Amino acid sequence: MTKRKSPVKLSPRRIIDGKQYPGIHGKVVDWADHAFEEGILYIRVRFADRTELCWRIVSSILIEEVDLSDWKTGNFRPLKVFVQNESNGE
Repeated sequence: MTKRKSPVKLSPRRIIDGKQYPGIHGKVVDWADHAFEEGILYIRVRFADRTELCWRIVSSILIEEVDLSDWKTGNFRPLKVFVQNESNGE
């Protein structure tokens, strides 16, 4: 098996520069975990000074539009719009 090299070249500093969270630099991590509850993914990082950084990640499906149309003649002719801008979370 051979290793493939990525065509994208990033410097080590560029890799480390990801999203920054002011106030957590230098803190000592006590523990980290994740949980999936009621459709939400929680990622928690607890620090030794009893503070916590938590990401709540949610995914949803959005129905932009549902319509009935007539295309028998070769022309698109809308007959009725049933749903417009409705999400499953509301």
